[in-house]
Amino acid sequence: MTHTPVITQPTSRERRRTFVGASAGHLIEWYDYGIYGFLAVYIGQAFFVSDDPVTSLLSSFAVFALSFFIRPLGGLFFGPLADKLGRRKTLVTVLILMAGSTFLLGVLPTYEAIGVGAPILLVLIRCVQGFSAGGEIGTITSFISEYAGPGRRGFSTSWLMVTAVLGLVLGGVVANGMTFLVGPEVMQAWGWRIPFLIAGPLGLISLYIRLKLEDSPEFRALQETGQTSKAPLREVFQWKRALALVFFIITLHSSIFYLVLTYASTFMGKILGFDSGTVLLYVFLASLLAAVVMPFGGMFTDRFGRKPFLLVIAVLGTAAMIWFFLAGPGATPATFIWPLLATALLFGLYASSTYATMSELLPTRVRSTGIAVAYNVPVAVFGGSAPMIATWLIAETGDITSPVYFFVATGIASIIALIALRRSDFTAASRPTVTIATTIDADVAATEGARA
Repeated sequence: MTHTPVITQPTSRERRRTFVGASAGHLIEWYDYGIYGFLAVYIGQAFFVSDDPVTSLLSSFAVFALSFFIRPLGGLFFGPLADKLGRRKTLVTVLILMAGSTFLLGVLPTYEAIGVGAPILLVLIRCVQGFSAGGEIGTITSFISEYAGPGRRGFSTSWLMVTAVLGLVLGGVVANGMTFLVGPEVMQAWGWRIPFLIAGPLGLISLYIRLKLEDSPEFRALQETGQTSKAPLREVFQWKRALALVFFIITLHSSIFYLVLTYASTFMGKILGFDSGTVLLYVFLASLLAAVVMPFGGMFTDRFGRKPFLLVIAVLGTAAMIWFFLAGPGATPATFIWPLLATALLFGLYASSTYATMSELLPTRVRSTGIAVAYNVPVAVFGGSAPMIATWLIAETGDITSPVYFFVATGIASIIALIALRRSDFTAASRPTVTIATTIDADVAATEGARA
């Protein structure tokens, strides 16, 4: 006999404690993962020796992209683990892997010290980072959305994006701030190591916080009735349409995320020739603007629905990316600030509700696995590879506007997916799969998905 899981709703205080605890760990994860992008120029010269600085930078970005292509493997491993054994245990494990591997980057010998062994070790450590990051996103999104409950998922999961941005901002402030204070020569000699070494103590603090958390009420209800999925990786492919929708909706999310928060720094500094102080200020302003608008976007879609909002913002965001690159030739700090801030604003609004959308398209028992599978692939292809593709396009064509074709293509893919999104895609996630009772997700369809 199948028992209907009874969900004990957490109190407001329990929700706040959980959100703060989970978000703190998420912030450190993104600091760890993001600082590599800000230090790519120095890492390229330290580990990939070449007479051509563009070749060194391309090699460094290639390693950056490689770690993203490992992410789906991490998702395939940790996503099912979170659906079978629990969100909390998985979050603790991926944090240990991420913080430990980031700290090791800070003590790696360079090419000058050990030759070809240096880039090999760099690649291996970045693969561990990618593996752990692949397990983080599906687990943390499921964890927060399940704690939030219906009617609050947009607002609650938007804070995951806020903390991701703030983690990258923290990395950018440390990396660019050190460059501004000590100069490029000192950064190249040893300064690039410091941001990675900081990950050690930050990781210990985050680990302590995550060990204090409890699993989500929805997952505990499944455990108590013995209804957790025994084979989530196999079961999740019953949801092929939902997986495809998540994949393409996240395509723009991925590309515009790494355009604003990673590649813009290199574009302004190396391509447009802005000084490091200007780059630091502009990256900070763009990131802060994106973070500030995210909770408002989440609240708006909680009340008025996801699809119309995301579709409009996807169109405007694609137009903003066109402006970003077409404004490049002859740009000055005074002229380039506007396309940068426009792109950042629309990135923040779009990313405000993508996590909530994908959590609502998948049922509780395979939610972590589904997000891990459908999210990590577009992030690898269109996000992590974006800096490398943009750098390569400019190097091959000699045209600094050439990356626009790649970024616009990602926007069009998401626009098509959002047009295809329909109300029944949300209500489908509330229907039972195998033995799961409907009560866990039915209210989601009634309160959130029905407004899509």
